[in-house]
Amino acid sequence: MENRRNKGVRMVSAVILLFLGTFFLHNNVFASYVLPYPSYMPGNKLYRLSRLIDTFNKYWYFGNIAQVKYHLGLSDKYLVEAKTLFDYNQYLLAIDALHRSSDQFAAIMPNVLTAEQSGDDMTQFRSEIQEASIAHKTVITTLLQTTPNEFLWQPERASATRLYIHNELSTALSIQ
Repeated sequence: MENRRNKGVRMVSAVILLFLGTFFLHNNVFASYVLPYPSYMPGNKLYRLSRLIDTFNKYWYFGNIAQVKYHLGLSDKYLVEAKTLFDYNQYLLAIDALHRSSDQFAAIMPNVLTAEQSGDDMTQFRSEIQEASIAHKTVITTLLQTTPNEFLWQPERASATRLYIHNELSTALSIQ
């Protein structure tokens, strides 16, 4: 009887130690920068409305700090859209989204510099932009490895267009 009791006490002690060990001794894992989930994609009924709202939001986000957040958010959104379209071999649409992402990313730094000239502390935003740049470059580098160098896009009832995918990705890599 006492042997069973000792086994029970040891078992409870082991469970408590295991619980405390996992609760107190775990490693903290922090994601440095997280890209958003893809929004509406081309072909969705709400895609054009989403793009229109993105355009009108530019006037809603006034001020340099708000403009930095706006452009960074759109750059992330369009990069995720481009990656998803590349994954589904929709190269023409993907390159368009990649251009929009690069344009939005290029619009960030003028707002940061203007904010710094007006006396705002932009160190937090500079580090966030640096982390975003690393995340963007990781995505673009992965796309460089998984996409063809060139692609002949042949739409129905129209002439073919040669897409230089790696050139476009390299240009985006240099901007972002």
